Amino acid sequence: MDVYILRHGKAEDTGPGMTDADRRLTKKGREEIAAAGRWMAAQGLRFDLIAASPLARAQETAAIVAGCLEGKERLVTWDILAPGGTPDKVCHEIGKLADPGAVLLVGHEPLLSALISRIIAGNEDAAIAMTKGALAKIRDFSMTTRPSGQLHWLVTAKQMACAK
Repeated sequence: MDVYILRHGKAEDTGPGMTDADRRLTKKGREEIAAAGRWMAAQGLRFDLIAASPLARAQETAAIVAGCLEGKERLVTWDILAPGGTPDKVCHEIGKLADPGAVLLVGHEPLLSALISRIIAGNEDAAIAMTKGALAKIRDFSMTTRPSGQLHWLVTAKQMACAK
């Protein structure tokens, strides 16, 4: 199975009476994620499942991408993708899936870079930078003895916006 990992887009700052969980994407964040969704569609990416953190900015990011890919019925919320989640719990949740061809996970730092590191290196020590709106592809994800897979590519929101 292929696992794609997307960090949410640029989000507004916390304001009065607002919690971190309530923060939504900024206009620029929505534009960058829409461009990323169009890039994914142009690459022919399709996901059997799109799992997002319950936080507003991740939910909004996942919905924009799903709209670009005509995959809104595949959207689910995984609480383990929220800040405080662990790479092992995410890997075990992926491992429970009935071997879909491709899964997109939408969440937050530092969990996402730690997740990629855990899968490709077996620990969380690899120095991976997931900027806002960045997308990584992990090929051949497996949970046979430990999470494993190969980092196939990692692109930034800016790179996706510039690609034609």
